[in-house]
Amino acid sequence: MAMEDNPLWSRRGFLGMGVGVLGAAGLAACGGSSTPTPQVQAEVPKELLDAAASLKGSSMGVLSQKLYSEKANAALDSSIKKFADATGTKIENSLVQADAGDVVAKIDAEVKGGVARDLAFMTDSRFVAQFHALGDLEDVTDVVKTLTARYGEPTAESKNFCVFDGKWFAIPYHFIGIGSFLRKDWVQDKGISLKDIYTWEELRDLCLAISDPGKRRFGWGMTVNRSGDANGMIEAVINSYGGSIASNDGRKVTFDSPETVQAVTFLGDIYTNPKYKPMLPPGVAAWTDSSNNENWLAGVLGYTRNQFSVYADSKTKKNPVYDNTHVFADCIGPATDKPLLLGQSQAFVVFKGAKNAALAKLLAQYLVSAPALLGVAKEAPGLALPAWEKVWDADPFFTGGDPAFPIMRKITQQSLPLSTKNGLNFPQKASAGQQAAVGAYVLTDMMQQVIQGTAPAQAVQAAHAKMVQIFTQQGLPQ
Repeated sequence: MAMEDNPLWSRRGFLGMGVGVLGAAGLAACGGSSTPTPQVQAEVPKELLDAAASLKGSSMGVLSQKLYSEKANAALDSSIKKFADATGTKIENSLVQADAGDVVAKIDAEVKGGVARDLAFMTDSRFVAQFHALGDLEDVTDVVKTLTARYGEPTAESKNFCVFDGKWFAIPYHFIGIGSFLRKDWVQDKGISLKDIYTWEELRDLCLAISDPGKRRFGWGMTVNRSGDANGMIEAVINSYGGSIASNDGRKVTFDSPETVQAVTFLGDIYTNPKYKPMLPPGVAAWTDSSNNENWLAGVLGYTRNQFSVYADSKTKKNPVYDNTHVFADCIGPATDKPLLLGQSQAFVVFKGAKNAALAKLLAQYLVSAPALLGVAKEAPGLALPAWEKVWDADPFFTGGDPAFPIMRKITQQSLPLSTKNGLNFPQKASAGQQAAVGAYVLTDMMQQVIQGTAPAQAVQAAHAKMVQIFTQQGLPQ
């Protein structure tokens, strides 16, 4: 995709839009396979080697959130091995599938049982508040202060999702690109001009217009089945209509509102109205997290909304879909003039009772640096970007590796919060209740009820009641 083809990447286009191409809500990106290749890693900085000298011979465990690209996972392994070899330590890295649904409960049990890994990275807006509420995290303000002195400011959104009572409980690791993707060739085939912002209604109508089941062209490439991608889309639609799971302080369930019911009615209609059947891919009702990735890369979808994993995969594997991808900002709804796009980051956490917290903190400092991040970033372009200001400038790949990168950098530095016409501010204060409600698939289960014939108002009411229970369990009595 050439820069001049896409006005989103121009400075004027970006400023006029107010925000760029990344999403607030958690989007998962799982699955994928390719042959891992070892990476050549730059040396570990001298100050980290000196600090690790007294830890020689010690060992620790890392839990890594699985990235869609197998090569990116292999590049991370390679960086960890490089650090372990250089410091004379033993570090075991295990992958975790973050969308398993019970990941927080499992890790909490390990922490309470004294058998947790020392260090993990998890998506900040989806997990950190839950672990903090459970008392599972060590204060890592010292590390963030050290990194700020070395690399400047971290991403704007992480200051909301990693900080509690003025202290950092997670260390920003890498920024995750999130985008909305359209097949520009299909749109152009219909003589329709491309835009950088759509209302949800416009997008729905466009997806129907570009669909042609006879040619295996299905416009609407999103499911509402249990998955991180569905969670992210449902919450984004509701927020753009002026509804939200919680109040701005993250403490009170505010889900059952006329705005939420309007959004759920809109979304339910897409999956139940015969008019839209031609734009729904076969089997979409049963899709899991990797399904929209696979179908997008197979060239049968007109639109999908995802972490940049699909974009990265199409680029690194030279899939023709890459050149036909129009990246646009998320959609707006009746309560928004511009998309509520914040992005999110992977962030390192050190678990309570970590047996080797000192080594864990040093490894985190190495992995955020440009030499260690570069291997991961090149295998997952747009999915793994710097979370720290000066790391962006430390390698030309981060500034010029893809037309999408400069815009994403602006997102990491935009001033927050973004507001709706009815007074919601995003990001809202990080809330264990909100994160747990999304993680328990209350949103997707509610949409399933609507598809099976429950009235939207009734489904929203039932979901609200479930959220009240979950917030109460999370120490936020309603």
